Amino acid sequence: MALYLSARFAAATALTALRAAVAWQVFEVSGSAFHLGLIGLVQFVPALGFSLVGGAVADARDRRRVMMTAELVPLTCASALGGATAQGVAGLALLYALTFIVSIASTFENPAAAALLPSLVSREAFPRAVAAASTNRALAFATGPALAGLVIGEAGVAAAYWTAGALMAVSILALSRLRTSLGEPRHTNLDWRAIREGVSFVRHHPVVLGCMTLDMLAVIFGGAAALLPIYAADILHVGARGYGLLVSALDIGALLCSAVLTFLPPITRAGPALLLSVAVYGLATIAFGVSRWFPMSVAAYMVVGMADQVSVVLRSITIQLTTPDKLRGRVSSVNLVFIGASNQLGAAESGFLAALTSPTISVVSGGVASLLVVLGIALLFPELRRYRLGIPGVETRASQAPPG
Repeated sequence: MALYLSARFAAATALTALRAAVAWQVFEVSGSAFHLGLIGLVQFVPALGFSLVGGAVADARDRRRVMMTAELVPLTCASALGGATAQGVAGLALLYALTFIVSIASTFENPAAAALLPSLVSREAFPRAVAAASTNRALAFATGPALAGLVIGEAGVAAAYWTAGALMAVSILALSRLRTSLGEPRHTNLDWRAIREGVSFVRHHPVVLGCMTLDMLAVIFGGAAALLPIYAADILHVGARGYGLLVSALDIGALLCSAVLTFLPPITRAGPALLLSVAVYGLATIAFGVSRWFPMSVAAYMVVGMADQVSVVLRSITIQLTTPDKLRGRVSSVNLVFIGASNQLGAAESGFLAALTSPTISVVSGGVASLLVVLGIALLFPELRRYRLGIPGVETRASQAPPG
């Protein structure tokens, strides 16, 4: 478990640092909210096209080896971006192309990583393992952008790319030392029927489908991440270092929330808690959008991260514990399609709307839309409103429609 967490920390830090550096450089080159939104679209297309295939691969192959192979791609791309930037030839086309390639690799790494965790701990210990993994991830997500901002401010964007590549190498090394029982051959066929099995499982479990839909729509409308370079440079006037802190604020909030959840008993009224957390997410997004005082902006974005983290933990426990091991990669990949849609389409929506109106209108209207999403999902998925975890997060007893 320690090697797994170390690998995930290094990889997540590397990827978030890489993304922050790309966003900063794209805005530095273009000065355009539209081009920041386009980053999200470039990242979303691979998520839509390859995630389900990545999940099938995770169920058919050694998940550890899938992760290691996939992580070689961002290591190579980060190194290439560092070299191109140092030579002054890193234009928008190269930035978008390598971002696209890294996103393809992530569609294979992420389902394998999510499906690997349940095999490392007992079922009884899994809820706390999820909280620990979420804390680890939140710490990495907070560290990556802050590190990128610091390195950019001190040594330039090229150095930030090289730092991300070095961290990814650390992750691969840790995974190479991880020993699991997943080395034996798997018997899942890599075909369309295998992919459909994962989709069918989600479709016939309303609580799982409701959780995914709620998160996807709320983040599509309420996400402000794509506009952070504009807020840092043009609205709050805090520069690259402030940008790094602003990007990290969400994950600092998530880290604090994860640390609390690690020591608290599992949340039993999971459905109502999930709906409430997304409502808080929307309200905090509105507060961030209207703020013109940097400390208040950081605080509001931290609350966004706290609310989002509750959703992450509850969704992870629900999905992984209700899914048979042979389907975990594929069901995780369906979840990652929803997550990819929310994060990347949300970035595109924010950037495009900000280009048409203003960054403030884009962020505030998104927060209002998130509140409307909570109301709509509560009405459309009554099973989610009534959902409770069973005995300390180990079994679930949601009202679910039977398969068929």
